[in-house]
Amino acid sequence: MGQILQSVFRVLMKHPEGLQVRQVTAEVEAVLGLTEYEAAPYPNRPGSRRFDKIIRFSTIGAVKAGWLVKEKGIWTLTSEGQEALQLFPDPLTLMRENVRLYQEWKKSTRIDETTSEDDIDEDSPSATLEEAEESAWAEIRDYLEKMPPYEFQELVAALLRAMGYHVPWVAPRGRDGGVDVMAFTDPIGAVGPRIKVQVKRYSSGKIGVEGLRSFLAVLGAQDVGLFVSLGGFTSDAELESRAQDNRRLMLIDMGRLMSMWIEHYDKLSEVDKARLPIRPVYFLAPID
Repeated sequence: MGQILQSVFRVLMKHPEGLQVRQVTAEVEAVLGLTEYEAAPYPNRPGSRRFDKIIRFSTIGAVKAGWLVKEKGIWTLTSEGQEALQLFPDPLTLMRENVRLYQEWKKSTRIDETTSEDDIDEDSPSATLEEAEESAWAEIRDYLEKMPPYEFQELVAALLRAMGYHVPWVAPRGRDGGVDVMAFTDPIGAVGPRIKVQVKRYSSGKIGVEGLRSFLAVLGAQDVGLFVSLGGFTSDAELESRAQDNRRLMLIDMGRLMSMWIEHYDKLSEVDKARLPIRPVYFLAPID
């Protein structure tokens, strides 16, 4: 478990803005190789490898220790995790410190039980829930990535309608002048700001500063800009966005887009729900 944890950290050190869990798993597997046990499927789940769950439960404590962030299928190493990798170069020592911090977290939450390395196992409810969540986010990401670009524009327009905005225009095929969707706060655009939206469906790369500045160039003084990108944005682009004093701008990555879609899903029309149909599934909430 210590070797797996150390390898996860080393992989994420090369990807400071985070990496999808399936990519983390593939890179760790390439470095460590798999034992026959790890490569084998569960007897009651033929399509599920043990290693895919082992890597999750090996990192549960790291999340509670503040070393690792897991959000919507993306794993990111924190500055504390980077420091731990340098301070504890031995895998066993790293794992023991991980468990020590995990014990401190459990005490702080008033869970009166001790924890050892063996307590964080692959039958943990946390590992099961985490695996289910990551699988769900991976399916949603794949679905959106395969969606035709113009259908993705319509999905964003549908979300704005569900939020109470009026959307009189969605860009047709061809040149759009840097704006894919136009929305207003009232039916004729007489009140409030004009909302200009740029949509990038591809997730192969993050939007950088130059891409962001190109969009800023089409925003007027009274406009509100929404930049939607499945691939997210570089840290420099996010910094540039926060530095805007004269332009109102929001960056929306896949995580934020899905949070908004879930929040306003009940207000979507049945036609619009069908663009990205979802439903909640309930699991027993783990206490660890």
